Amino acid sequence: MSAVDLNSDLGEGFGNWELGDDDALLGVVSSANVACGFHASDASIMRRVCDRAVESGVVIGAQVSYNDLSGFGRRFIDMEPAALTNDVIYQIGALDAFARAAGGRVGYVKPHGALYNAIVHHEEQAAAVVEAIVLHDRTLPVMGLPGSVWLREAEAAGLTVVQEAFADRAYTPEGTLVSRRLEGAVLHDAETIAQRCVAMAAGEPIEDVEGGSITVAPDSICVHGDTPGAVEIARSVRAALEAAGVEIRAFAAQG
Repeated sequence: MSAVDLNSDLGEGFGNWELGDDDALLGVVSSANVACGFHASDASIMRRVCDRAVESGVVIGAQVSYNDLSGFGRRFIDMEPAALTNDVIYQIGALDAFARAAGGRVGYVKPHGALYNAIVHHEEQAAAVVEAIVLHDRTLPVMGLPGSVWLREAEAAGLTVVQEAFADRAYTPEGTLVSRRLEGAVLHDAETIAQRCVAMAAGEPIEDVEGGSITVAPDSICVHGDTPGAVEIARSVRAALEAAGVEIRAFAAQG
């Protein structure tokens, strides 16, 4: 039987403002990318999500981003590398404190939003994020887009890399994500998404945004927590994968 990790972005509310159903998704996924306060979340939300994740047996990952609460971390920031390194260390440390208070720990790191997309090609910023992981804890696996500068530099630094695919996002023919500003960038039909994930897990091609085919070989598949119908989509994806004989299994240890 093959295996794949199923992850989702959680803890993305702020104060009294809620986004997504964290508790329901924690009953479906094997890894949780928890916002660390820079693009979303706050101390109380981080504490609650970490508590629930440990209770649910879900691995906690630090979802690090640019310091951009008002833009939800989806705007590129041309930062000095040293400042970006420090911001990433800060975020991992903050989340890890709450993870440890819950009886777990941060098990991996995944960049968010504009930072995730920037370091697909931006060598200077990719190196800055890699440096942050090396300085904080080089045993932490890092998650990113296959073929990205980020994963290449992380692997060269001796880090464990986790290749990620997206259940509910459209791909360009080059294997990058279609910009959210463009129509069709986010997929919504749960059945279509589920069958697409089965193909991904089997190493079979999926359709790109231009109607061609692209093959991804993910270690982990992401269902975005802020996509409308995220819980239904995640449940459909998990059910379809398991029906196809794919085990849902985290790539990192919980604690």
